[in-house]
This record gives sequence, structure tokens and C-alpha cells, in this order.
Amino acid sequence: MLRSLLLLCAICITFATMAQKPYLVRIVGSYDSTAVTELYNSTPIGIRFVYSDSSILQTTGYLQGNTRWNKLNVSSSNGSIQNGVLQFNRTQLVKDNYRITLTVNTEENHQFQTTLQFPQVIGIRFNLYTDSIKRNIHYYLNVEGKFSSGKVYPLDTSALRFAASDGQILGQDLLLPLQDTVKTVTVEAWYKPNSKYYIRAQVPVKQAPDNDSLLTNPNDLFKKKRRN
Repeated sequence: MLRSLLLLCAICITFATMAQKPYLVRIVGSYDSTAVTELYNSTPIGIRFVYSDSSILQTTGYLQGNTRWNKLNVSSSNGSIQNGVLQFNRTQLVKDNYRITLTVNTEENHQFQTTLQFPQVIGIRFNLYTDSIKRNIHYYLNVEGKFSSGKVYPLDTSALRFAASDGQILGQDLLLPLQDTVKTVTVEAWYKPNSKYYIRAQVPVKQAPDNDSLLTNPNDLFKKKRRN
């Protein structure tokens, strides 16, 4: 009788101890905003593990926690994760509305998910370095992207498509032939991932030739002034 009572007490204590053990409630993912994900396709990421007793564990690396990535069973809906660094595909990112879902499977075979929301282009604009085009000289078509993060970055031909009413588009340059007589050129740019972002500008072509009289012969700068 006494032995049965002791066994029952031991079982009750075991269950009470198990009931008091904190369990995982949710996970919260984040990424390094200084990685410039507006332009680049990789970023350090971190995961916070929130438990029933309000305690929190964090991954190593970006969050500087103690939970090692090689001890986790974590996957991504876009790209791959290697030691806390996420490599993703931008084309898929656009299709997924700039969201990536991280999934963690625990040893107890429970599954937790968290979603990362990445910045996206909300507008583009020309920021031309000079106010006119010179014939037979490459004219750089500088385009900036405005992002949902509030940041502005220059965009290149990997994200842009160009057209011009005259001359030739060479990469991100416009080149007018020397014999061209047009007075203005209309330039256009489209954002490849989302063609609704479209801009155009009319740029004048320089008509007057450069004033050669203002140019100084470098050799004249070093001539000594003659004495009378």
C-alpha cells in the first residue's frame, strides 16, 4: 500500500514538473536592414523563440543569441539559409508580394512559421546629372528607385528597361551621332519587375558648340612670364 502511494506521488510530481516546463509559443523572424535588400539578394536573418513563461531565446549571428543555426530545422519559402544568411530569388520575391516565410520544425514535431516582409519599389524617377545631351558623347540615364523602406537607391539595367526617341541606347547610356540634328530627345524607363512603374523625360540636345576660346593649353600654364 505504501509502495503504491509513493509511486503515485512520484507520478504526480513528474507530471507537475512537466506541466511547469516552458514550451514554445511562437517564433519571430527578422532580417538585417543594413544589408540593403532593396538591391541585394542576401541578408543575415535572425529568429526569436518565445516561450510560455515569456522567456526568449535568439539565434546566433545577426541577433547575437545562443541558439545555433546548425541545431535548427529551418527552411525558407524562397531560396536557402546557410548559417543564418538567407539567399533569395528576387523574381520569386516579387511574385510573393515581397514576403518570405520561414518554417521551423521542433524536436517534438511541431511546426512554427514567421514571415519576413521585404522593401519594394513604390516609384522611380530620373535624376539626370547634366541638363543637356552632347552629340557623340555618352549620356548616362540615371534612375533612382523609391522604396517602401523610405530609402532611395540608384537602379541599373538589371531592374530597368530603356527607350529613346533618337540615338542609341547602350546599356544605361544614350549616344547621339555627331551628325544628328534633333533639338530634344524623349527618354523612357520601365521597372522590369513591375511595368506599372514607368517614367519619361524630355532632354534638350546642346546646340551651340563648346567655346574653344575658354580652353587653356596646359603648356601655357607653366611658361614663365618674360621680363622686360
